[in-house]
Amino acid sequence: MPASSRTGWLDKLKAGLRKTGTGIQAVFVNAQIDEALYEELEAALLMADTGVKATEFLLEDLRGRVKRQMATDAQQVRRLLAEAIADLLRPLEKPLVIGRYTPTVIMVAGVNGAGKTTSIGKLTKHLANEGASVLLAAADTFRAAAREQLLVWADRNTVEIVSNEGGDPSAVSFDAVNAGKARGKDVVLVDTAGRLPTQLHLMDELKKIKRVVTKADATAPHEVLLVIDGNTGQNALAQVRAFDETLGLTGLIVTKLDGTAKGGVLCAIARERPIPVYFIGVGEKLEDLETFDAREFAQALLG
Repeated sequence: MPASSRTGWLDKLKAGLRKTGTGIQAVFVNAQIDEALYEELEAALLMADTGVKATEFLLEDLRGRVKRQMATDAQQVRRLLAEAIADLLRPLEKPLVIGRYTPTVIMVAGVNGAGKTTSIGKLTKHLANEGASVLLAAADTFRAAAREQLLVWADRNTVEIVSNEGGDPSAVSFDAVNAGKARGKDVVLVDTAGRLPTQLHLMDELKKIKRVVTKADATAPHEVLLVIDGNTGQNALAQVRAFDETLGLTGLIVTKLDGTAKGGVLCAIARERPIPVYFIGVGEKLEDLETFDAREFAQALLG
């Protein structure tokens, strides 16, 4: 990505995380470095859905940094907290690798309303920009709107799509992987039905889709991604746990980080279920999905 557009993206990220950042940054205004500062910081981090474990870890890490650096003013402490958050989030930084397998089969899951189908459209655009040929599998066959939505994305991105109205999701996925192989596609993106992790019969169906994909290609799926809505905070962490236990997740796409006060949830994920965050989204436009960078995120959060 050109440096200029990455700068534009950083501005968008800062704007998106403003609600989260304001609460944390406010703690440092005219503050003394004392116990009260750490207590206020603890409250602000918990309000941002950083979670108890990650909050305790960050505060302990921060105290150590403050001592070692012999920090004397609150703004120094703020910078040290940004470094601590960046270090905590760094294990989540990992690029999505395409090309090791042809096609690379990517299965995408998520609850309804998380922005799953929209994220697939954005991901398709991202992959096409990188020069990859993509085939979409509309395996969300129960929701007619999802199929229509995916057709629109396919049309907008000028990519091929395999769909079957009201058909069996596993059969659509199987056909798509075979079609991807026959047509020499770089990527097959499988859109699975939106479901809650508490709907066990639907979670079982996800397992079936995964099994059937493996029948079409013994090495597939190569990636199993979960789309989570950044607004849902700790609930997003619960979803990551549940879907990981069912499917064995390889990566996350975090959407809707714009205008939420819960951006700290990535810290909770890093501490409790460190699955790579391939992309984060801060808006509705196609280009609003971007690769995750721990340092950028921490800087955007703490200004």
